[in-house]
Amino acid sequence: MYDVVLLTLGTGTTPDGSGDACCGSCTESQRDGCAETPRVPVLACADALTAAGARVETITAQSNAEIDAVLARLDGPPRPDGLSWPDEDSKTRLVVATATDGQLRAVLRRLVRRYAPPPSRRPADLAGNRTVPDLPAVGVLPLDPARSGTPRDLAAQLGLPREPAAVAAAVLDGRVRRLDLLRTDGGSVTLDGALLGGADDAGRPLPWRGRVEVDDAVLSTGEDPLLACAIGNGDGYATIEGLPLLSTVDPADGVIEVAVAVPVVVKSAFRKPRSRIEVRRARGRAVAVTPRDGEVPFLDDGVAGTLGRKRSWWIEPGAWAVYGG
Repeated sequence: MYDVVLLTLGTGTTPDGSGDACCGSCTESQRDGCAETPRVPVLACADALTAAGARVETITAQSNAEIDAVLARLDGPPRPDGLSWPDEDSKTRLVVATATDGQLRAVLRRLVRRYAPPPSRRPADLAGNRTVPDLPAVGVLPLDPARSGTPRDLAAQLGLPREPAAVAAAVLDGRVRRLDLLRTDGGSVTLDGALLGGADDAGRPLPWRGRVEVDDAVLSTGEDPLLACAIGNGDGYATIEGLPLLSTVDPADGVIEVAVAVPVVVKSAFRKPRSRIEVRRARGRAVAVTPRDGEVPFLDDGVAGTLGRKRSWWIEPGAWAVYGG
């Protein structure tokens, strides 16, 4: 039978390793998702796993170092090249309890940091289109119930089980679904997507300028005003003000979909000029965004930040995996 670790993030962990409160993506109403005491769904999942014969340990990590200590249990045997590598036959399985997608991203970021070899030590058995090996599968235990009328979290987008007993069954069943991962040149990862652009107090998008390139395609030279730029691996960032941006997102097709929304004035000889929004889309292996007018606000897997210089995302096909779905 398996050893299962149920991991919850505490108040000392952040996606960027800064050590600020929570994971950097929780609202005040979600702070109990980062509590030091396991929440009811965690205890219920632990009970279901135990009843099925698994050996279960619940851990609340208060720092990135404590996350790393959990992930070390997924290591394989020592390699001749000295690299840390996942154990393909591990009897330890990991379940991440998440109140937000940013918490799951925080754990995946630590997995990448653990197993991505430095370029100077790239091993021959690493696929040519990847910078990381196949990362260990994780079970996802949502701590908040699905709510009608609210944006879907990543577990809902992927069709993963939400009830603790169903999560436990999926983890022990062992069926794995491999998914693409976005890495960035800023050292982070993206599971769902990123949305670049801000809004005023009334929620209206604020125009900004930036060069957006997807492989060899240029969606914006930096001269056009942009209302938004969506970079998608999932469909969580597919609309803005009800307007479809991303149209064919597939989290396992090996490509990124990118879209920019550009305001356009349409002139007519018989009508007053009117405004509409033009959406330009492209798909590819990598995308680069270069702001032209200072810092641009963004959300990346729900984690807020600002982009003041060129940032690149690239696809790692099938790099991470979930149980179930």
